[in-house]
Amino acid sequence: MIARYSLPDMAAVWTDQAKYEAWLKVEVAVVNSLAKFGLIPSEAAQTISKKAEFDIKRIEEIEAEVHHDVIAFLTAVAENVGPDARYIHHGMTSSDVLDSALALQLKKAGEILHDDLFQLKETLSRLAVQYKETAMIGRTHGVHAEPITFGLKLVTWYSEILRHQKRLKSALEQVAVGKISGAVGTFSHIEPRIEEDVCRSLGIIAEPAATQVVARDRHAEWVSALALIAASIEKFAIEIRHLHRTEVGEVMEGFGKKQKGSSAMPHKRNPILCERLTGMARLLRGHAQAALENVALWHERDISHSSVERVILPDSALTLHYMLRTFDKVLNNLDVHAETMAANLGATRGAVYSEAVLLTLADKGVSREDAYRMVQRNGLEAAHNDKDFKQVLLLDSEILQHLSPAEIDNCFDLGKALHRVDEVFARVGL
Repeated sequence: MIARYSLPDMAAVWTDQAKYEAWLKVEVAVVNSLAKFGLIPSEAAQTISKKAEFDIKRIEEIEAEVHHDVIAFLTAVAENVGPDARYIHHGMTSSDVLDSALALQLKKAGEILHDDLFQLKETLSRLAVQYKETAMIGRTHGVHAEPITFGLKLVTWYSEILRHQKRLKSALEQVAVGKISGAVGTFSHIEPRIEEDVCRSLGIIAEPAATQVVARDRHAEWVSALALIAASIEKFAIEIRHLHRTEVGEVMEGFGKKQKGSSAMPHKRNPILCERLTGMARLLRGHAQAALENVALWHERDISHSSVERVILPDSALTLHYMLRTFDKVLNNLDVHAETMAANLGATRGAVYSEAVLLTLADKGVSREDAYRMVQRNGLEAAHNDKDFKQVLLLDSEILQHLSPAEIDNCFDLGKALHRVDEVFARVGL
C-alpha cells in the first residue's frame, strides 16, 4: 500500500526547520566520516553528534549581524557543542552543506511526488477500464472526427503518466547529488574519500566534478520535469473543461450539494478546479525558465541562482503536489454522461463514418480522388440539408454503381470502428 501524503507533508520539506536539520545532517555526516578515517578525534565526533543542536531564533539573531546564513548557523551550533565545534565544517565551503542538504530536500520531495503520480496512475487505470466501451465522438480541430471511447481517451492519459514516472525518476537521480569538495571543487582541504563516504551515508551521489557548487543543469532538469508533468495535467484539465461545456455536456467536474457556481447566476456549474490547474501549470513553466537561467553562473560560482532557487524549488514541488492531488480528486468525482456522448456521436447523422465509405470504395477499385469526391459531395449535402448521411448515399447513383446497400450499411458499424480498442489497452498494459 502506497503511503498518501498531505499538503502539510510536502510543505514540511521546505520549512526553515527542515532546511537546518538537513544542514546539520550533512555537517554531522562529514564529522563522522573524518573520524572514521582517523582525521579527527573520534571523541570529538561523538561529542558533536550528541550536542549539535540549533535554535532558529538564535540563528536569525546572528545572521542579522553577520549577514551570512551558513556562518550564523555554524555559530549557533558551536555555542551548543563547545570546543569540539572546531571540527565542524572542517575543509568545507558553504555550498558543500547547502547543495548536499538541498539534495536531501529534493529527494524527499521527489518521493512524495512519485507517490502522487502512482496514485494518479491507479485512478486513470481504473477509470480507463471502466469506460473502455463507452462510445463517444473523437474530435480533431474541435470538430467531430470518428468514434472513440471515453476509456480510450483516458488510456492515452494513463500512458502519458507512465512516461512522467520515468522522467521524474530520472530527474530525481540527476538532482539528488551532493558535493564535499571545498571552495572551488579541488578537495584542497578535504579528501575525496570523505565526499564519497558522506554522500553514500546520506543516500545521494557525489558530483563527479564540481566547481564551488553542484552544476545547475541538474536542477533545471528537475524543474523542467515537474513543469512537463504540470503541462500534462493542464492538457487533461482543458479536455475536461471542453467536455464540460453546455454545448457538449459529456463529462462534468463534480459539484457539491452546497456548492455555488456564480454569485449572479444560480444555474451555473463551472469547472473551477480544472481552470485552477490550467493556471497553475503556467507558474511551473515560468519556474522552468528561471531554472534554465540559473545554469549559467560566473566562473566557479556566483550567488545569482540562490535567490531564485529559494522561490522556484519549494514552490515547484508544492505546486505540482497540489496539482496532482487535486486532479486525482477531479477524476474521482467526474460526472460522466454516457447518454450525452451517444447523442453527440449521432449529431452529424452518420457523417463520422465517411472514411469507412471512402476506403470501401477504394477497395472496390475506385481511385482515391474519385472516392473522396463522391463521399465529400454526399457529406456536404447531408450537412447542409440536415439529412441522414447513409440515406443520402443510398440515393446516389454513382455510389450505387460500386457499393450495394448492404455494403453501405456495413460502413456504419460502430463496433467495427472500435474493434481495436482492446489492442490499444493491451499495448499499455491494461
